[in-house]
Amino acid sequence: MSSNGPNNKKPEQDGEGGDIKMPPKTLLVWIAILGLIPLIMFLQNKAATREQKPLNYAELQFIVENDLVEKGVINYDPQSRLQEITGRYREYQSSSNGDISLVRDENGVETLRTFHIKTLLLDSLEQQMLESSKFKATQPNTMLTGFLFSILPFLIIAALIYFFLIRQIRNAGKGALSFGKSKARMLSKEKNRTTFKDVAGVDEAKDELNEIVDFLKTPERYTEIGARIPKGVLLVGPPGTGKTLLSKAVAGEAGVPFFIISGSEFVELFVGAGAARVRDLFEQAKKNAPCIIFIDELDAIGKSRSGSMGVVGGNDEREQTLNQLLTEMDGFASTDKPVIVLAATNQPEVLDAALLRPGRFDRQVLVDRPDLSGRKTILEIYAKKVKLADAVD
Repeated sequence: MSSNGPNNKKPEQDGEGGDIKMPPKTLLVWIAILGLIPLIMFLQNKAATREQKPLNYAELQFIVENDLVEKGVINYDPQSRLQEITGRYREYQSSSNGDISLVRDENGVETLRTFHIKTLLLDSLEQQMLESSKFKATQPNTMLTGFLFSILPFLIIAALIYFFLIRQIRNAGKGALSFGKSKARMLSKEKNRTTFKDVAGVDEAKDELNEIVDFLKTPERYTEIGARIPKGVLLVGPPGTGKTLLSKAVAGEAGVPFFIISGSEFVELFVGAGAARVRDLFEQAKKNAPCIIFIDELDAIGKSRSGSMGVVGGNDEREQTLNQLLTEMDGFASTDKPVIVLAATNQPEVLDAALLRPGRFDRQVLVDRPDLSGRKTILEIYAKKVKLADAVD
């Protein structure tokens, strides 16, 4: 039974995440808006033309002279003298002898029709319309209206380009800029509430790590006498014995930020990416010092370089990442703000000798399977999180 159980949730990442993608809901909203624009324009145009009758000049003159206009508007353009006339008139029927009769509905009410015409008026007809109380003359701002109607399609196209093309390019650029960024997840001291009380069955390992906790809490006690704390501690043990949970508990007990990353997350297809991520990880750690870096599955990047793929001294991407890790650990100084590297592996025998020399992972802590007493304590810890019947022992 493992102490590293269901409570060992993956910590949330503080800071920047991955590539920013447009949420599906936002995308659907924009598609709906852009789809509604032509639909609304079509419906407005259809509604406007449903009852609107384009008149010729003779028909306009006829309804004006026979006082059939109920209401009209004359839009006058002084530059072109072009008149755009709209309004409503009483629908009529004319007989062969020239008599007119108004069209009425089934209730006897006069039927009204809208009309529209764009033409140049004769002076006599224009004067007659202007003197009539049923017409109103206006001078529209045709320049502004024309400008808006001419620029509106370009604005829509520009919005489409921005939201669908520029944002994708920007996100792709962020992905390129984050090529060498570390994928470590940072768990701040406020969010990390895991302590040694949450870890059971590994009492010997907790005793050995108490010195690390004490140093992170009060480093001045050690620096005053010239003592040095190990820069790296290697947690060795079978899978599922609680190495990750134990490292979180060390950070929680000391009250320092906790960076967690797997060794496989350093290795990429492109040469140099892993080394760049190692540099970025340690730069972030130094900014948040004192803190703990935890590298899970260290053997993914720390395997012995002798005999790599059958070639002694090979120079592949994994080895460059390992070299950068060795360099960064050498660069640490035991100052007021220490950075301690904890790593976990279940294959210590395959690690490179340079990782295990003094000044790097020179201390190994065995995290073995718990004994009977430890298993009982683990069960008690997790039993507190579920409801049990009173008869359960």
